[in-house]
Amino acid sequence: MISALWNGISGLSTFEKAINVESNNATNVNTVGYKEDVVTFEDMMYQNRYGKGVNVQNVTKAMSQQGGIKFTNDTYDVAIEGKGYFIVGDTKQDGTVQNYYTRAGNFKMAPDGFLKTQNNMDVLGLSSVSTPANTSFTDNYSRTIASQTVNNINFLETINAKSTDYKLSAQSDVLADTTGNNYKTKSAKLSDVDALIADYKSKLELYASNSTVAAAASTSQVTTVDYSNYLSELINENDVINITINGNVIKQQFDTDIQTTLKMFSDKISNIQGLGSTIDSSGKLTINSLIPGKEVKIDLAEINKNLVVPLNITDAKLGTGKGAVDSSKVALESVLGRAGAQLLEIDSKIDLTGQESLTVDKMQLSLSNLNLSNSMGDVVIEDGVVYVKDGENKFVVGKIQTAVFTNEQGLSPEGGNLYSVSDESGTAKYAGKLNKLVGSALEQSKANLGNSLTALLIYQKAFEANSKSITTSDELLKTAIELKK
Repeated sequence: MISALWNGISGLSTFEKAINVESNNATNVNTVGYKEDVVTFEDMMYQNRYGKGVNVQNVTKAMSQQGGIKFTNDTYDVAIEGKGYFIVGDTKQDGTVQNYYTRAGNFKMAPDGFLKTQNNMDVLGLSSVSTPANTSFTDNYSRTIASQTVNNINFLETINAKSTDYKLSAQSDVLADTTGNNYKTKSAKLSDVDALIADYKSKLELYASNSTVAAAASTSQVTTVDYSNYLSELINENDVINITINGNVIKQQFDTDIQTTLKMFSDKISNIQGLGSTIDSSGKLTINSLIPGKEVKIDLAEINKNLVVPLNITDAKLGTGKGAVDSSKVALESVLGRAGAQLLEIDSKIDLTGQESLTVDKMQLSLSNLNLSNSMGDVVIEDGVVYVKDGENKFVVGKIQTAVFTNEQGLSPEGGNLYSVSDESGTAKYAGKLNKLVGSALEQSKANLGNSLTALLIYQKAFEANSKSITTSDELLKTAIELKK
């Protein structure tokens, strides 16, 4: 009977703990990323085949269970689909950082611009490096030229380019100063800018489609035509000098004198979109393609439609990868410069080659704090990659990292949706290949209210039964004592 009392007491103690565990599950039914606690029981030692009661064997987290994904439309929310934990850092007063791990992705952008948890811990990941450093798209750069995202196994990169307002700054060249030497009207300059912008965008798209290819620069086509041995044929207004470019015949009748005629002829060519033209006093014409890597079809140079002048063409060479982009950028800078404008290209890149080492840092989201733009920007998180949009431009600023553990059941719950490493859990390892990060979504609690209520009823009845066993043993003991008397 004394043993029965102790058995009942062990039951009361055990089921009190079980009720505490299950009530904790019930209260966390709406906690983001919560993993339910699972309590297991064990019977205690036996003596002469009589049991000595019950005990809580273990309380574990059901860490491997995937909670439902709920879309929230909140920019900063991120859910983990699969294995892994977000890495967050708590900066201590002495400047050291204590790392914790969580499945709760209800993040926010703090006033200082960093991505943080709701309890103001830093969300850790990879940060981008921008070149040129500390260069910003100020208000002067009012025209968006291009924005391209490049993604491969080695790096994430965004290339953004803007210019000052070339449509306002462009002016026709002074004819007296530049005739015969790359003379351009305002409309020709603007036409060149349009052509070079289209080429720059095209080279960016090619680079994005094959970003691991070795970089090689593009070269431009150069065509020379030496009319010097035929200038004696240009003597009156009936004489004509001509050349065929991309199927169009460019011609100039004799005007005033040979030098004037040659310069007017060159000026007509240089005002063709994407071309530059110079001619010297001897009659040597040089036609330069302003677009690197582009072939210009030039043939049939003549005087008076019967004297064919030989052509000397240095073919264009199309570069590859970033080299082709850089060649196009330099050419675009040149034509914008002739239009009185400036180009600024900002390249933001995240190195992925060492990400499995889990060397992580805070992630700054504010474009103004990053010295990229006067704007804060609008944050977009796609598969864990953090972008910030500013109008038509899109900058990569960070990549959220996740960690996995050999024994995730061994993680120590710290409250606040946080876990810490323990001897049982093992060290953190890279989890990027084991999950998918879903933007504007949260992982819901894995606690099931129906299961918790059922378990609470069972534990309550078990508690009552053990209470009854104590009172029954007490009554039997009292009866035995009375019989002794």
